[in-house]
Amino acid sequence: MTETAVPAVPTPTRTLPVVAVVGRPNVGKSTLVNRILGRREAVVQDVPGVTRDRVSYDADWNGRSFVLVDTGGWAPDAKGLAQQIAEQAEMAIAMADAVLLVVDGTVGTLDSDQAVVRVLRKSKKPVVLAVNKVDDQRTEAEASSMWNLGLGEPYPVSALHGRGSGDLLDAILDTLPPAPPIDYEAERGPRRIAIVGKPNVGKSSLLNKLAKQQRVVVDNVAGTTVDPVDELVEVDGQTYTFIDTAGIRRRVKEASGHEYYASLRTQGAIERAEVCVAVLDASQPLTEQDVRIMTSVEETGRALVIAYNKWDLTDEERRKYLSREVEQEVAPFAWASHVNISAMTGRHVDRLGPALQEALASWETRISTGKLNAFLGRIVAAHPHPVRSGKQPRILFGTQAQTSPPTFVLFTSGQLEPGYLRFVERRLREEFGFVGTPVHVEVRAREKRGKR
Repeated sequence: MTETAVPAVPTPTRTLPVVAVVGRPNVGKSTLVNRILGRREAVVQDVPGVTRDRVSYDADWNGRSFVLVDTGGWAPDAKGLAQQIAEQAEMAIAMADAVLLVVDGTVGTLDSDQAVVRVLRKSKKPVVLAVNKVDDQRTEAEASSMWNLGLGEPYPVSALHGRGSGDLLDAILDTLPPAPPIDYEAERGPRRIAIVGKPNVGKSSLLNKLAKQQRVVVDNVAGTTVDPVDELVEVDGQTYTFIDTAGIRRRVKEASGHEYYASLRTQGAIERAEVCVAVLDASQPLTEQDVRIMTSVEETGRALVIAYNKWDLTDEERRKYLSREVEQEVAPFAWASHVNISAMTGRHVDRLGPALQEALASWETRISTGKLNAFLGRIVAAHPHPVRSGKQPRILFGTQAQTSPPTFVLFTSGQLEPGYLRFVERRLREEFGFVGTPVHVEVRAREKRGKR
């Protein structure tokens, strides 16, 4: 089940930057996190040495959204201190676009503060220094002594009272990557649907049936349509721009003459669309071209609805063979909605509307960072990555980098096996739906630090 309904206009793709909050125990990290969020989310209690517990939240300031990761504090004991500091810092750096280092303004800098600063400085990641517990002007002068950490201007704040938090947030935003420009042109107009498939599978007939008029030429001669044709069509009360495309007869490099340019224009139509309706001829055996077209849609990152056309021409025996072909050939696209239709008679063409709505909603679904990491925590606990060569990579943190299509980035302690990645994707679909949309899962493994 998806979290969002289909909006009236396309949602721009956004990649949310990540800010990791690091520091010793009891410097007020969780209180500061709550202050930044503007709500009480983080538990205000620092337990030394809880290195595996990282909690992530969606934050917003001045119209900019970002992910805030609250990390456990470093234990102040001397035993194994360097290792603990390196482990925490590496994880924070691996996840973050910027690091917020929190120190206690009432006690000054300690050795553990200096040690983590050295690690952060080597990372070349932007670091913002927050001097917490500066509750009045009298203690503000003491905060200026933090210049000696060499991280630039220290920002005195009071997480408890909110003092100085606005200036701190402004400084954090200054360190983040610039927000991508919004393509307002792309936001206007109806949703774009491309009808794709081999020649003579009934793409133009389907468009005519949806438009309730003879909009495009239909002929049994394969390849009648060469140029993509746009048509505004209302389906279930929703207006879409349908793009009827020339049939993709064979690989672009094998095509010649007008077929070559038709194939290029068809690929352009796929890239211009938000959802592709792949039309297959149910009365004929599925072919390599059918699979290639659907693969192209998936690789381009577009939502997909599969329409088995000419259903009126199939008998019981053909449907039995078709079922077997679907199991074997179309299994990689089991996530797409399947609709059995007849463009000629109009049979079940009305089912395309709900399938398109569902695919668009899934394509634009955003899972909150907190909900995603709670889900990841559950599946990792129940099904940890297998041990290979004495090592067991762990998923440290995950975030949804973008929508359209949903793309997730997993920050890990090592490379994940392809089989385990497929397992995570399958469980993502079971948990959150994503019917009709590709789901991309990327891994960013923490770089190993060289031995000194």
